[in-house]
Amino acid sequence: MFNNKSVLITGGTGSFGHRFVSHLLRHYKPRKLIIYSRDELKQFEMQQKYDAKCMRFFIGDVRGKERLRAAMRDVDYVVHAAALKQVPAAEYNPNECIKTNIHGAQNVIDAAIEANVNRVVALSTDKAANPVNLYGATKLASDKLFVAANNISGAKGPRFSVVRYGNVVGSRGSVVPFFRKLLNEGTKVLPITHMEMTRFWITLDEGVEFVDKSFRRMRGGEIFVPKIPSVKITDLAFAMSDSEQFDVIGIRPGEKLHEVMVPVEVAHHSLEFQDHFVITPPITFFDKDINYSENKLGEIGTPVDEKFEYHSGTNPNFLTIEQIKQLDKDNP
Repeated sequence: MFNNKSVLITGGTGSFGHRFVSHLLRHYKPRKLIIYSRDELKQFEMQQKYDAKCMRFFIGDVRGKERLRAAMRDVDYVVHAAALKQVPAAEYNPNECIKTNIHGAQNVIDAAIEANVNRVVALSTDKAANPVNLYGATKLASDKLFVAANNISGAKGPRFSVVRYGNVVGSRGSVVPFFRKLLNEGTKVLPITHMEMTRFWITLDEGVEFVDKSFRRMRGGEIFVPKIPSVKITDLAFAMSDSEQFDVIGIRPGEKLHEVMVPVEVAHHSLEFQDHFVITPPITFFDKDINYSENKLGEIGTPVDEKFEYHSGTNPNFLTIEQIKQLDKDNP
């Protein structure tokens, strides 16, 4: 799909961007691979890591529409990964989070429509489902913007979809590298926020593969949700430290006890496929009535029960201690 195509990744110097670039260079031969981000040091470091002739580096912020327009000329596919993601930071700096996650999302949409790109996939988060924090609320708004963008772009314009998944093992700012740092510094008792806390868990490679496949599956307007395991935070802490003693520090500002990726409120327009769920648009696009029960790969989905909810605490698939240890070993 990406052979001889131009691909742009916003926030491309982040954990996802690095792994997605490696994936594209390993499996495809893109014409251009554009990294769009605001940190020149991270771009310099990324340039030292990859010497592919197809790569281009654009310094820019998604808040800057004109710069996005320039970067998106002749682009075929866009992955929108740029975001402010730290929950407590967003609570204390709400305006900055809104500027990047909502206004920036609209700038990406506008630039993509003007450049007439082919397809756009925006990365979302489990925190966008029934949000209780500012970060989740901005990502929910972003998701809504990307879904509705299919109506704005018209019948012949770009198609937009969203990928929503949970915590990424080892990604920058996540709990795993934080725990590793504490343990390397000699900490014996790891801090956890609540003894009952659970999270959805996905590896970076699994996230990258899912985004790749979503490009090939999408009709436009879907929110793709992978079927992934949950993890108990106490099990994670025990697997990393081999200690059953924890320092319970309390839930942080804006933090949930459990996460949801498909709320019961949207079950009536959600579909289950073999390895993922699809939340279909609540609106009908003006150009045609799209049959989302069969995706572009010919995979067939069926409606979920009207009381269905995809919830990290009731997920039938939980990682064992040994599985967590193996994931930690495989994702240093």
